[in-house]
Amino acid sequence: MIDEKWLGQGFIDESIPERIDVKAEIRRMCKEKNALIMAHYYTEGVIQELADFVGDSLALAQKAATTDADIIVMCGVHFMGETNKILCPEKTILVPDLNASCSLAESCPADEFEKFVKAHPGHTVISYVNTTAATKAVTDVVVTSSNARQVVDSLPKDTPIIFGPDRNLGGYINRLTGRKMLLWDGACHVHEKFSVEKILQLKREHPTAKILAHPECKESVTSLADKVGSTAALLKYSIMDEAQEFIVATESGILVEMQKSAPQKTFIPAPPDGSTSACNECNYMKLITLRKLYNCLKYGWPAIEVEPTVAKKAVKSIHRMLDISECLGL
Repeated sequence: MIDEKWLGQGFIDESIPERIDVKAEIRRMCKEKNALIMAHYYTEGVIQELADFVGDSLALAQKAATTDADIIVMCGVHFMGETNKILCPEKTILVPDLNASCSLAESCPADEFEKFVKAHPGHTVISYVNTTAATKAVTDVVVTSSNARQVVDSLPKDTPIIFGPDRNLGGYINRLTGRKMLLWDGACHVHEKFSVEKILQLKREHPTAKILAHPECKESVTSLADKVGSTAALLKYSIMDEAQEFIVATESGILVEMQKSAPQKTFIPAPPDGSTSACNECNYMKLITLRKLYNCLKYGWPAIEVEPTVAKKAVKSIHRMLDISECLGL
């Protein structure tokens, strides 16, 4: 039975019994309930450590579409849970905290985006995966930062395109491809904050370091980078490249996997503007804690539901992304 208090706060904060091995108990419950824990690279290190699968948005969607688990615990933000539910309507999809939203998804309300689409008829609508199910329902094809350029390149050159909600990612693709996609005016609160001045200062202090930047960053930041790419692409580059130091301009959670994969290398988080913090974190991702994960598995809540008519429309755009990615070997 769901406690009224839980409903009001969007997560379960029951205390964990003393002397319990929380990590071992989480793994035991996963085995007992045939549950799969998936985590995004931006979650806390302890969450990534416990997860059965860690990845970026594309990899998480691909994994959700193929798992035989009865329960998926999505340790990430709300739209990721929605994507899993759309792809796996028969499965139970849990997210440890319903308050784990996304600034990009919030910047693109479905009703406003639909008006924008209707005001520009004849356009193919491409939406970033960082959107709500309702926004995906008015979308022709979903993309992630791992496959956005390739999906755009797969369309005929004369195809008029609406791209939303990230103006930075859309602008980056426009510059790469020469397209003139019509951009929705949204942005990620994390990637918008990186300080060019502080990155340049770090470069002066570490002259041999290479700069890695996510395409959700502003052009003033991506123009400094030795490598621009998705979290998965930046991770791969940091492992394979001969450089021993990297300045990383994306959410600092990715440094957990970078350091784990290349322990002999040094990874320096790029700091945000207007802050004394040495790194830049997603407040929403950091809402996913060990305690919430434990309670989520124990009580089977919060569970994600997507209105069936919305899911029926949205799944087409997600499947199109997965199909194009598979054809392109992504």
